[in-house]
Amino acid sequence: MRVTVFGIGYVGLVQAAVLADVGHDVFCVDINAEKIEGLKAGNIPIFEPDLDGLVERNLKEGRLHFTTDAKAGVLHAAIQFIAVGTPPDEDGSADLKYVTAVARTIAQHMDRPQVIVNKSTVPVGTADLVAEVVGRTLAEAGRQIGFEVVSNPEFLKEGSAVADCMRPDRIIVGTSSKDAEMLLRQLYAPFNRNHEKMIVMDARSAELTKYAANAMLATKISFMNEMAGIADRLGADIEWVRKGIGSDPRIGYSFIYPGIGYGGSCFPKDVQALIRTAEKAGVTPTVLSAVEERNTAQKQVLFDKIAQYFGSELKGKTFALWGLAFKPNTDDMREAPSRVIMEALWNAGAKVRAYDPEAMHETARIYGVRSDLDLVGTREEALKGADALIIATEWKVFQSADFETIKAQLKHPVIFDGRNIYDPAFMQAQGFDYFAIGRGERRKAS
Repeated sequence: MRVTVFGIGYVGLVQAAVLADVGHDVFCVDINAEKIEGLKAGNIPIFEPDLDGLVERNLKEGRLHFTTDAKAGVLHAAIQFIAVGTPPDEDGSADLKYVTAVARTIAQHMDRPQVIVNKSTVPVGTADLVAEVVGRTLAEAGRQIGFEVVSNPEFLKEGSAVADCMRPDRIIVGTSSKDAEMLLRQLYAPFNRNHEKMIVMDARSAELTKYAANAMLATKISFMNEMAGIADRLGADIEWVRKGIGSDPRIGYSFIYPGIGYGGSCFPKDVQALIRTAEKAGVTPTVLSAVEERNTAQKQVLFDKIAQYFGSELKGKTFALWGLAFKPNTDDMREAPSRVIMEALWNAGAKVRAYDPEAMHETARIYGVRSDLDLVGTREEALKGADALIIATEWKVFQSADFETIKAQLKHPVIFDGRNIYDPAFMQAQGFDYFAIGRGERRKAS
């Protein structure tokens, strides 16, 4: 089948590459000419495991095409995916200007009936808005061409997006059109062979399903972070609590790891957007508001522990920071807790020596050259001259550390672990003051 994807960001690129890999002929359209030329040369603008090989293979085999020519993209296919960004507006609601711009572009160039698929994460009612924009644009041009607008939200996790796209646990399709449904069934047939994964519903329910899924996962994370704060004050260990409640099949182990808050491009933005949607509909989003409030506060918890340990003596100190990306296996630093920690340290007059396996270039892009930030090439180099070690991302390379080297390099044998990757008793036995999340308020060496 011929498919066109507008918006070659994280979602659009992964979806396009995976569709091409199962045999479809995919045009990728983006207004960023530099990005498109880079992709034609096989340069992937984001880090995502297995994505580079996928793009390279399908480029070589002629099933994946990159262009800035919107007209060529529209004329290529009868299925048009909209996968552009929906950044938060000033009030936290989703900004749909890119979505509506693509809708107009499709309408301006379409010369046959089209199925327009909303892949972007969009508020409830966006399918209706896109249909209105397309219909109005066609009417203004005096043309009558049939079209359907379908909601088909993505459920990809950064760090495993290719695998999630190749082996989806569900395929949500929001449409009342049988013809559009059958076309989407044909498109997704390679991913739907083992058992029925497609769930067909109305477009508004599909749009809300995406937000509800992310809000539920964000709620689980925030709940555990709140429990961690309680555990700290009561002298309990949240890791035992996690194992105790996770063994209940009604709860499960997923997304109940305590830490220093969620980040990335999805959870913060989507929770805020759903809050604004609810408020506009006259509903008070009590739980969602609490989730957002807890997450904002959680990103400050590790700095508070640092300030408590060193008192007001942070000025002039240097902190080694392991981990910059908001989660492992990505270079994404959007809403990353590491940014809150670094900025709080800088405001207190401290310096940061930071290392991340993938997010160094992104950090340099965001912050530029600063006298209070050193970006170094290895985890060991980050330790040199540092007063303490902070862990902000649970990369596997940090989980098997050389504690003798850490202790020898640090001016103070203290670790602030925002991801609970070490065992407190072991760390104390190694002679470290060890402060984690929800593992007892003070874990000092004997």
